[in-house]
Formats: sequence, C-alpha cells, structure tokens
Amino acid sequence: MERPGEVNGNGHVPGLDGLRGLAALYVLLFHCWLLTFPGFPKNSGPSWLGWLMYGRVAVVFFLVLSGFSLAISPARRGWTQKSVAGFLRRRAWRILPPYWAALALSSAVAFFVVPASHYGPPNGRTLLVYGLVLQDVFTAPTPNGAFWSIAVEAELYLLFPLLLFFRRRLGALFLVAGVTLTEVAHGLLADNASPVEGDNWLALDLAPVFVAGLVAGGIVVARESVRRVPWHRLAAAAALPVASLMAVRGSVWTVHHYFWVDLALAPAMAMFLAGIATGRPALLMRLLATRPMRRLGDFSYSLYLIHLPIVMVVIRDVAPRFVSAGLPTFWFTLMLALPVSLVSAWLFAEMFEMPFKRNRSWQSMLSAGRSRRAAARAPHGEPAGDS
Repeated sequence: MERPGEVNGNGHVPGLDGLRGLAALYVLLFHCWLLTFPGFPKNSGPSWLGWLMYGRVAVVFFLVLSGFSLAISPARRGWTQKSVAGFLRRRAWRILPPYWAALALSSAVAFFVVPASHYGPPNGRTLLVYGLVLQDVFTAPTPNGAFWSIAVEAELYLLFPLLLFFRRRLGALFLVAGVTLTEVAHGLLADNASPVEGDNWLALDLAPVFVAGLVAGGIVVARESVRRVPWHRLAAAAALPVASLMAVRGSVWTVHHYFWVDLALAPAMAMFLAGIATGRPALLMRLLATRPMRRLGDFSYSLYLIHLPIVMVVIRDVAPRFVSAGLPTFWFTLMLALPVSLVSAWLFAEMFEMPFKRNRSWQSMLSAGRSRRAAARAPHGEPAGDS
C-alpha cells in the first residue's frame, strides 16, 4: 500500500481522484445555485451562498489537474511520450464513450423535457458539432452547458505531445513563460471573461493553466530537497491575494476578469497538487483516502457529464410544483437533485465509463464480458471456461 502522496507503480498519485470528485461536486452545487438565483454574475441569492458562484474556477482546477496527471508518466521517462498516436487513442477511448452517451442523454432531455439552450432545442448541427467535440470551434444549440470544457480539454490533449517536446528540449521555465506570455499578450488585446454559450477558442486562453499542471507533474521525479518544500503552504500563500481580491471586488468583477483570475490562480493550484503528490497536507490526504472520497472520484467524470440535465429538470419542472422560487427552490434542489445526480452518475459510470476504464480495447472488453458470463453460469453446473 502506498504512503500518502507516493506515486504507485502505475504512475498514479493517491488523492487525485478524490480531488476530481470534490471539484465535480462543487460544479454540481454551482449549477444548483446558478439555476435557482437569476442575475449571474450578480449574486441575487443569500450572501452566504456567494462561495458557490465560481464554477469556472473548479473547471480551471480540472484542467490543472489534467495536465498534472498526464505529465506523471512522461516525467518518469525523461519527459518523453512512448507513442503520440497511442496516447491520443487512449485518451479518446477513455473520454469519448461516456461523453457520447451523456450527449445522447442530454440531447433527449433538452429536446423533450427542458431546453438547455437559448438558441432552441438540439438539432442536426448540435449532434454534428458536439458529437465531433468541436464546440470550442463552432457554435450550436447546446444540449448541456457543462460540455464546453470537454472540447477545451480535447484540444489540450492534441497539444500535449508538443508541450512535452518543449518541456524536454527547452525546460520548464521556457514552456511556462512562452505559453503564458503569449496568452497575456492575447488577453491585453481581447475582452476575456466567463465562458457562455457561443464563446469558443477557449483552449488557447486556458492553455497556461494546463501547462502549469504539466510542469508541476515533475514533482514526482524531483530531488528530495525539492519534494521537501512545503508546497501546500506556498499554494495557500499564492492563492490568498487572489482570493482576497475576488472577495473585495465581488462576483461581477471576478467573472468579467476570469481570464486574469485563471492565470493568477494556476500557480497556486499547481503548487497545491505538488503538495498532494508529496503527501501534504496530512489531514486532507487522510480525507481523500477515505472510501467515500475514492468512490466519488471513481465516477467524477460521469457526475460532471450528466448532473446538469438532472438539476435543470428539478429546478425548472419539478420544484415549481412544490416550493416557491429562491431559497426554498435551492434547498429542494439540493435534497432531490444532489442524491439523484450521485446515484445516476454511479449507474451511468458503471455502464458507460468503467468498462472503458478497466479495459484498453474492444477485444479486452468482450473477453471480460465472456468471463463474467462464464463465472455466472459456473454455480449452476456449467463449466466456467465454456463460452
């Protein structure tokens, strides 16, 4: 069994799955708040719920975490990728099947139950654009407002081998500086705010946060003196000024300056993950090691994919029949949509995510299915190896 934060033989850092689960759970809570209280980015709900307004920050954390996780294995091989085609195939195998299943589910809900787009119900363009994961390039009526980040991540996967090349040949400092300064120059010439339906080309804006995670992944092969640095404390120190500015300037200013907030928070997030990889803070590591956190992390991707249609149905179709608008709707949504989303995401993951996570090919999946059917027949007297 690994010590807290120790990288196991598969290149996996314990605790990262739990962080994914917590981030997905926060996005769910954000959407419960967003659909209950109108007027975003202004907080029209209770001030004590203001901390739920920053769903974009959780998505940025997902991207930093993605860069960090993907970098672990290449870092251990001198920042080399065994096969670019193999990497892209594995990413597609892991990400696309549950995404396509969620696309079908979300489209059905948006078409038959509650609309998810200001531009009308899903249509042929929706299926084409979202089916090909091109929503960061082309616009179409969205079937699920959370899907914008899937296209961003897919584009960053395509850039990942090139980013690794620059990390290997030119070093971490050049990679971070080159990507970040390029985007700073772009940001000075553009009005970059919160992603809304119709916004695209966000992958380039968010590339620096992905790179921050990639570079931080080098902690797994760093010298012991570097690993002993209290990264979690440095992360807190780096995040405090940004969080303070967000609190002082308020939600409207923060949302309208998300481009700069993302860049400012990325170093803190990267250092926080470096701390997790070295087993600190210990209290959080113990929490992330608990069975509920590990289980939540197991189906966090499915939770992210399917929670929004469930929340929308509850708030727009079910809640008005039982409670008044505002805070009663919010509590009603939490009591109904939260458990339904968690259970549905677990079931969805078992059907559409875990088979692709446990198996690396169709042949492996079919073989595993035959083995399970054979094992199920064995107690009834049939030979377990008979297929």
